[in-house]
Amino acid sequence: MTNTVIITGASQGIGKATALLFARHNYNIVLAARQLDRLEATAAEIREMGQEALSISVDVRDPLQVNHLMQKAIDRFDYIDVLINNAGIFGLGPVEDFSLDDWHQIIDTNLWGYIHTIHAILPHFLERGKGTIVNVSSIGGIEAIPYQIPYTTSKYAITGLTKSLHAELSPKGIHVSGIYPSFIRTQLMERAIFRGQDEETADARSELVSKAVQTPVLEKPEDVAKSIWSAVSDRRSEVLVGTTKLWQTIYNISPGLMKSLFRHTFGMEERK
Repeated sequence: MTNTVIITGASQGIGKATALLFARHNYNIVLAARQLDRLEATAAEIREMGQEALSISVDVRDPLQVNHLMQKAIDRFDYIDVLINNAGIFGLGPVEDFSLDDWHQIIDTNLWGYIHTIHAILPHFLERGKGTIVNVSSIGGIEAIPYQIPYTTSKYAITGLTKSLHAELSPKGIHVSGIYPSFIRTQLMERAIFRGQDEETADARSELVSKAVQTPVLEKPEDVAKSIWSAVSDRRSEVLVGTTKLWQTIYNISPGLMKSLFRHTFGMEERK
C-alpha cells in the first residue's frame, strides 16, 4: 500500500521541495497552502513522476478549513501516514514596533496552524495506532535571536510542543520529530513582516533579508527536505539542518558575542 503525506506550506520553498522528494520515494502527496494555483503546478510535477497528488487550498489559522483538509485527504486516500507542518510567517524588527495584529498573524500561523493540523489528524493516527508528525521549527526555536521576538516565540513554542508530543505519543505508536533549519535560501518575503521606527528602517530590513537569502553558503530548501525525509525514514526525534549545529555550538561557547552580532545585524543600530 502506498503511503500518504500531508504537507502544509507546500506551495513553494521547503514545502515544495519536500513534496517532490517524498513523491520520488513513492508517496501520495496532499499539498496544502493558501494559493491553489501554485499547489496545482507542483501537483502537476508530481503526477508526471507517476505519483498521486491532491491540492487543497487552506488557511491553517482556521480550524474548520483544517478539518476539511484532513477529511478530504482521508476520503481520497483512506489513510494518512505522515503530517508535515511547515506553513509559517517570518517577522523582523524591534519588539515594541510589532502590533498585536502582527503578533496574532505570526502566532496564529506558526503555532496555532500546527496545533490545528495535529488536533485534526490525531484521532486518525490513534485509531490506526501509528503515524508520523514532523514539525518544522528553526534555530530560532532553540536559541534566542533578538529582533525576531514574535517569530522566535512561535518557534520556541513549536519546540516545546514537538518534544512533549514525542514524549507522550511514542508509546502509542506515533512518531513526532522536530526539524531545526538555520537561515535558508528560500522566499521569505511574500508573507514576512518587517517593522522599524520608521518606514525607511522597515524597508531596509526587508532589503537586508532579501539579499541575505540569496547568499550561496546558506542551505537550500532541498537540504531541509532531506532532513525531513531522514526524520521520517530513520524515525529521528530531531534533526538539526546543516549549519544549525555549528551556530548552536558557537552560541553556547560565546552567547554574549552571538547576541551582540545578531543585535548589530538585525537591529541595524536603528539608523541612529
